[in-house]
Amino acid sequence: MSGRLSAFRPAKALAGAATLSLVIGFGMTSANAASADTYRQLALFGDVFEQLRKEHVSPKSDKELIEGALNGMLRSLDPHSSYLSAEAYREMTTHYSGEFGGLGIEVSMENELLKVVAPIDDTPAAKAGVLAGDIITSINGETVRGLSLEAAVKKMRGGVNTPITLTLQRAQAAKPIEITLVRDVIRVRNVKYRVENDVGYVKIATFTNRTAEDVGAAIAAIRKEIPSDRLKGYVLDLRLNPGGPLDQAINVSDAFLERGLIVSVRGRTPEDISRFSARKGDDTGGKPVIVLINGGSASAAEIVAGALQDHRRATVIGTRSFGKGSVQTIFPLNEAGALRLTTALYYTPSSTSIQGKGITPDITVEQPLPDELKGLATPGESTLQGHIKGAEEDAGGSGSASYVPPDPKDDVQLNLALALLRGEKADPAFPPRADKTALIKEGPARALQ
Repeated sequence: MSGRLSAFRPAKALAGAATLSLVIGFGMTSANAASADTYRQLALFGDVFEQLRKEHVSPKSDKELIEGALNGMLRSLDPHSSYLSAEAYREMTTHYSGEFGGLGIEVSMENELLKVVAPIDDTPAAKAGVLAGDIITSINGETVRGLSLEAAVKKMRGGVNTPITLTLQRAQAAKPIEITLVRDVIRVRNVKYRVENDVGYVKIATFTNRTAEDVGAAIAAIRKEIPSDRLKGYVLDLRLNPGGPLDQAINVSDAFLERGLIVSVRGRTPEDISRFSARKGDDTGGKPVIVLINGGSASAAEIVAGALQDHRRATVIGTRSFGKGSVQTIFPLNEAGALRLTTALYYTPSSTSIQGKGITPDITVEQPLPDELKGLATPGESTLQGHIKGAEEDAGGSGSASYVPPDPKDDVQLNLALALLRGEKADPAFPPRADKTALIKEGPARALQ
């Protein structure tokens, strides 16, 4: 598992055609003047490239060989740097946009067929009468059997206003049902909220370019539904959250902070430091906050948990997080895709690096695991081959179990959070938060918005 904390910033466009001459040209036009040894190494690359083209038993295209070489070079740096093909780059930007052309159904794979978990309200699937439990057997006349879940979902996505035909099996239906739908803009619901009697619950599944906006809307809706004198506080659930854009982590943290440093990003040189601070105003009105994390909480999720924990704005409950404290910058390569490169490490307000260490909860609560998950390895950043060793990393490493029960009644981490907010249980690690005093010195004004 890898978190996806990415900083999108303007980068010089690089020639991206998959030809040997341009790859060599790229190497010779780097910021540092090429030495004689550099030229010899590039010549060696050219010799190996030509031998592979002519002699390997399984012929590969020049494009495949060049992309393989690029990925090999980048992956030798760290687990999160990579070359993105044009298609992979489009998929990544679609994911971060939080919107795509599709049908509006959540699906899972069951017995090699797609099962509809639920249609999303006011989408083509819901309007066409697709029901939870329907089995999708074919897409545009092609069987779903043999396809992975990802491949099947890709077939259902497409351009807005384009048609698609699904064949469904439905319980108690005498024969298959065939329906034709027209794709529309589908907005991914990565932020969900609900009211737990007198507590507001906000779940962020992953970070996209809309996350901070959606979190603000969720908080506003909760405050409207629960009167202030009855609202005990908020649970912010970041478990199983793999991360996302840096600016969204900053803005989500800002929603819960009155002031203070949120995160600092430190690059290659001592001078390459950016600090990001909260703007005045706490969207929750200073109500107590509990943050839930586990081994699946990574990068952007760790920024939020670390900022609220360092300021003592929230109590963090759960198990040690994944420990991905690096920032990736995306450098577009014209029509050839993009370069995803690790360019910095981030630090919490107390100048603590999470890289290879993770966030340690204020209250550690192990989630009981199903029998089939017991004894399985729990990966973290510190277990990834070639990872950048963090300043705080130790033999204990990072990461922990990444399981959340499907039924909230069985969720011991959530239930403890609710009990603490309601005063039904006492714990010294859960102090009052009403004073909103930031313990970390106010950082400079934001460099980026």
